[in-house]
Amino acid sequence: MSIQQNLAEIHQQIDACCQQADRTLNQVKLLAVSKTKSIAEIEEAIEAGQTAFGENYVQEGVEKIQFFQQRNISLEWHFIGLLQSNKSRLVAEHFDWVETVDRLKIAERLSRQRPTALAPLNVLIQVNISDEPSKSGIRPNELLPLAQQIGELPNLTLRGLMAIPQASANELVQQHAFEQMQQLFQQLQQALPQRQIDTLSLGMSGDMATAIKCGSTQVRIGTAIFGARN
Repeated sequence: MSIQQNLAEIHQQIDACCQQADRTLNQVKLLAVSKTKSIAEIEEAIEAGQTAFGENYVQEGVEKIQFFQQRNISLEWHFIGLLQSNKSRLVAEHFDWVETVDRLKIAERLSRQRPTALAPLNVLIQVNISDEPSKSGIRPNELLPLAQQIGELPNLTLRGLMAIPQASANELVQQHAFEQMQQLFQQLQQALPQRQIDTLSLGMSGDMATAIKCGSTQVRIGTAIFGARN
């Protein structure tokens, strides 16, 4: 199937998941994960109405952002990869969102390096909800202190949380991790009522239905849109 057909099918799946979870259809945003994908493939997604894209690699993402900016095509770009300190300036200067903030040092660098001519950089705190040694992210008990510190930084807007729960064939184990994230998200909203905490980035192709059931407001889909990675 074409990218356009894939996008249409995913939107139908999101709508069906929302109905099953008794949620309105516009509550879940689709982020197209376009890492390693060509300009032509992204253009096909844009023609099908997709405007939000996620990139894992800084240099590759910046090149794509600049390509579409030069053509006056307005898109929303999310950085969803591991962010190293020496790459933070490029991310601060080009992306609209960073979903993988897991320490104050990185947040401070992003705030300091964000051009004042641009809108504040939207950030999500990444939570290592399954406590996997191989994954980035904070422990749940570290969330509120970090969130309060990030919330005070001048050129950032804290929007919520992101996680990649450990894959499990056991649906109950999987759902438990998602429910924990939903609880943390609600705690964050209650702790910072003056902030725009509205985004829970949770769920990919294999676990989208469970994520939406547990309150995800954004799913990150790559292979199901673009096919296998290049």
